[in-house]
Amino acid sequence: MSLYFLLLLVSGIVPLSLSFDKRLRFFKSWKYVFPSIFTVAVVYITFDVYFTKMNYWGFNPEYLSGIYLFQLPLEELLFFVVIPYASIFLHESILEYFPQVKLGRKFNKILVSTLILLSVVLVIFNSGKSYTFYIFTKLAVALLVALWIRSQSIRSFFLTFFVILIPFIIVNGILTGSYIDEEVVWYNNAENLGIRIFTIPVEDFAYAFSMILFNLLLIEKLKKIY
Repeated sequence: MSLYFLLLLVSGIVPLSLSFDKRLRFFKSWKYVFPSIFTVAVVYITFDVYFTKMNYWGFNPEYLSGIYLFQLPLEELLFFVVIPYASIFLHESILEYFPQVKLGRKFNKILVSTLILLSVVLVIFNSGKSYTFYIFTKLAVALLVALWIRSQSIRSFFLTFFVILIPFIIVNGILTGSYIDEEVVWYNNAENLGIRIFTIPVEDFAYAFSMILFNLLLIEKLKKIY
């Protein structure tokens, strides 16, 4: 079993098993969660294929199963299902026990607007750094959509994201070289800001935030439809 697959297995098995908890009953939300995950995954995987082809990042075969689809390791494809599922589950679990965890409307709007402005500035001044440009463009778009649809999810997500960051830092830290001899996922530092938190490129935090936020926004809309 590859290290990358093992990390995904550990990340997914707990939230999946707890999805049938009598109080949480998260499995009842699968009709919204999985369509959202697969829709967002298609977009992110498409860019992942392109950036891998362009050598903006890549994967160490020593930590992989050796199975590839669409020029990506199988583990990388599973990442876009397992990690969003685990993150959404954690977000919803926190709200089940602490439903009042949310920002005030006014402060939320100010924070969203500030992050959009910051993202735009980073995009403008780093147009030659493909990973930075890509990630902060996506973050700005996700935040703009949240404003446009007057999302309620983002008000709580700003706070639950700090909890989600705990497993994120552990898993992504290992993937980027913490506690192991080499990186599982390597980055071309010419295409990013070159700033790392532990071994994790700072862009990865915006990457995770935007990916999960897109899922929550889509789930929010699907719940209104169905």
